[in-house]
Amino acid sequence: MKIYFNLIATSIFAIVLGFGANVAKAQVSYSANDLLVSSANNTDPLDPVRRYKKGTGEFISAFASHPELNDSVGLAFGPDGNLYVSSAGVGKIFRFDGKTGQFLDFFVTDPGLLSARNIRFGPDGNLYVTDHWGHSVKRYEGDTGMFLGDFVTSGSGGLTNPSDLVFGPDGHLYVAGYNSHQVLRYNGLTGAFIDVFASGSANDYPTGLTFGPDGNLYVASGDITNKVLRFNGTTGAFINDFVTANSGGLSFTSGLAFGPDGNLYVSSLLTHQVLRYNGTTGAFIDAFVAAGSGGLVRPTYLLFDNRQPVPVTICHKPGTPTEKTLVIPHQALAGHLGHGDTRGACR
Repeated sequence: MKIYFNLIATSIFAIVLGFGANVAKAQVSYSANDLLVSSANNTDPLDPVRRYKKGTGEFISAFASHPELNDSVGLAFGPDGNLYVSSAGVGKIFRFDGKTGQFLDFFVTDPGLLSARNIRFGPDGNLYVTDHWGHSVKRYEGDTGMFLGDFVTSGSGGLTNPSDLVFGPDGHLYVAGYNSHQVLRYNGLTGAFIDVFASGSANDYPTGLTFGPDGNLYVASGDITNKVLRFNGTTGAFINDFVTANSGGLSFTSGLAFGPDGNLYVSSLLTHQVLRYNGTTGAFIDAFVAAGSGGLVRPTYLLFDNRQPVPVTICHKPGTPTEKTLVIPHQALAGHLGHGDTRGACR
């Protein structure tokens, strides 16, 4: 029987309540390349984003939590270096300090956001969110969180129940249509539908997307087939089942990410693990995050903390005609905007 990827179904929760204990939040120092894991556990009113040690998978801490954050799903670091988290249960995007995990604010509060899944900051610096029940991709201004509209309109190109999204090497937006069994491609500037880039079988329910170091597209197929598909990153042609069905005990594939070691990490939602596979062959290596480690229940999306400073282009305006275009660190942006500079190149 198909287990529907709505992340808030209660039939499975009764099975896993034993793993659902709250985890006390600890302040820890920043460490590059640690793994952050979200989880779809709405039995825990303080379901945190958990942090695991690079290299070993050892549990470090409940990194980010909030009383309204249950069913934490999407994860992204913003240009400001802070952590943004979506929740499937509320129309909000939470913002946390990127080094300490301290809650900062509700970056987005949008009653029209029916059920967020994964989130990404685009090349334009704005935030893109898949709305699973709205069958759309919403866009929010990257500095203020103001709603900019549906970038991909509801049902465009046959999109049904989008889960993950990623901007490709070509600058276009790729969206996993969970119930359309497809990866759809949209113009990265306008959101207009381009084509069905990749298709699976009727039993393939795409839940996660990433472009690999080889330039190819890797697609997590959850629910029934429990594998990772690989498609040519340029043409969309099917290459192979990179991670074969149920390899290493994989059960309900959800998020996936290539790690700093070049290997592929995959959430196994129903076994409460993060599994690691050889990044070249797809062979199973180990359970990087052990079952239930740190109270982990139903892991969804993965994010390696491999941030790099993000520069911002501004028009520096000390007074005409001496204004000039500068590239500055993002953390200096607020100060420049405060004395009249504007974002973007001078015109």
